[in-house]
Amino acid sequence: MNSLFGPPIDLSDLANFRQVDIRPTRSVFVGRVSTKDNQNPASSIPRQVVLASERLAAGEEFAAYFWDVESGMLAPELRGLGSQEMYTALAVPTPRDGGLPDLVERAEFLGVTRVLAERSDRVARHMLTSLTVEHQLEQLGVEVVYANEPTGGTESGRLRSRRYGQVEAEVYRTVLMEMSTGGQIQHAIAGWNHGYAPYPYVAVEDKNAPARDRGRFGVVRPKRKLAPHPDPRRFDAARELCRLRRVEHLKAADIIAILASEPELYPIEGRWTHNRVEGLIANPKLTGHQVYNRKASRTGRKGHSQLNPVSKWVWSPETVHEAVVSLQEWKQAQEVTAGLRAGPEGGGPLLRIRTAASRLGLTVTAVSSSPTHTVYRIGGQQVALPTPIPDAVAQQLITDMESGA
Repeated sequence: MNSLFGPPIDLSDLANFRQVDIRPTRSVFVGRVSTKDNQNPASSIPRQVVLASERLAAGEEFAAYFWDVESGMLAPELRGLGSQEMYTALAVPTPRDGGLPDLVERAEFLGVTRVLAERSDRVARHMLTSLTVEHQLEQLGVEVVYANEPTGGTESGRLRSRRYGQVEAEVYRTVLMEMSTGGQIQHAIAGWNHGYAPYPYVAVEDKNAPARDRGRFGVVRPKRKLAPHPDPRRFDAARELCRLRRVEHLKAADIIAILASEPELYPIEGRWTHNRVEGLIANPKLTGHQVYNRKASRTGRKGHSQLNPVSKWVWSPETVHEAVVSLQEWKQAQEVTAGLRAGPEGGGPLLRIRTAASRLGLTVTAVSSSPTHTVYRIGGQQVALPTPIPDAVAQQLITDMESGA
């Protein structure tokens, strides 16, 4: 903008009267569609191009087109990761030179001077993300222009309009998240399953669920509940797996060895792994309750999820499918797991007995059990111990083993 208070005489013939950008004007388009299911990219992206192109100079055309078919709630580094095959199959008439990360990475190399978009939420619905992208591009001398912003006036007015738009986009994002989370909570409370069915179950359509043939964006996925797997051995295997942790205090490697030794009793696709064993032991759905919000998938790292504390889990009030273990048994297994991870000093009485026996070259194996006692074979002797094992009893047994009694 020229100064309103110019010199007393004409100085326009001086070489530095105006600052000249030696770079040729090079404008690129940036756009986004939330998902390929909720909007039609083949119509939405070209529409955005038309609106953004209103800010092009006379006779100017876009030098490149950067657009994504992804949620505007994703972090910048998670955008634009869809395969080229997916984008080709969408048959969008607008060419695509990459996604948002490609634009930021290649802007300087391509000599981009302006980035044009329909509005700020086409960059991102999260205000921090759109501000970050704007800042990165401005550091490269690239101007970001949104077609829905007013022209002319003061810089403060333009900035106010932009920030209001970004705040509006983030508030809308938060409202969507609240509504979505609320729906998922009700989904779990009603007993419907989220995600994959655990090992001893299959997900079956709930015929009693409210029927909706079509929704706003097409066919609605049916509500599904968990039912025992057709192979009853899976239920038995899951029950034994949990017992080995809860009662025997075995680590994953020992449990895997037992399960793998009898594949006819404990069938599994592929092989038993540490993650499969620990995942099943920790899965609260084995109690017959439906549980939601165990993990936070949006951690900013692709392919990584974060475990939420138990206090944030959403449980169905009643059991909604057949249980593998009782809720109390599941809790005991989690306590044993915590003890194993804490090491011998932090473990339970049975773990301390096993550790002491191991030092003496002895093994501890459960022979039989009842609700109140379990018979163990320690070396060549058998001993009946109460369930749970009192610390004093465990210590006396350890003393007897070490003394050779």
